[in-house]
Amino acid sequence: MSKTRLPQGELHFESAFIAPDAAQRLYQSLLKELHWQQPEIRMFGRAVSIPRLQCFQGEPGIHYRYSGLSLQAEPWHPLIAAIKGRIETLSQQPFNTVLINYYRNGQDSMGWHSDDEPELGRNPVIASLSLGQPRRFLLRHRYDKNIARQEHLLNSGSLLIMSGQLQHYWHHSVPKTSRQLEGRINLTFRQTFTTDTQME
Repeated sequence: MSKTRLPQGELHFESAFIAPDAAQRLYQSLLKELHWQQPEIRMFGRAVSIPRLQCFQGEPGIHYRYSGLSLQAEPWHPLIAAIKGRIETLSQQPFNTVLINYYRNGQDSMGWHSDDEPELGRNPVIASLSLGQPRRFLLRHRYDKNIARQEHLLNSGSLLIMSGQLQHYWHHSVPKTSRQLEGRINLTFRQTFTTDTQME
């Protein structure tokens, strides 16, 4: 994997972690077989549907909270469990959950944010696998506006791993576009530490 060192963070990138034909087959299978949902979050005092569909899977009893949502892990899909094993072998990092986002077109997006929830630990390692339509992935430093923004085009089958202090010092996003785009599925594997027992 190629490695990019950023101030307070690291990126590792593999453009062909999954071959194009296999990535397309995986995309079609997940599109048809996953339990897609479009939950609502509260913004400025009103409920708003998130601009994408999503699914959360992982080990039994794990919850994950972000933007006012509380997600309970569904069981692993066999294809996703197999991918997780491959990514764990490559990264030498364990993952017990995956947040899966389906961007249906160019109007579906992910706003500026960091994956810095307490459930993810101090310096979380996030492994992001892209399938389908390539999309722009942007990063900006949270505090130092003199540090140049980063932009990466995440193609189908590519794997991006974010590590170090990146989630504490950088925001990232998948912006909207007026271009006519096909769908994209993004799987972000992470280690989540909150369980039913811990929440009681």
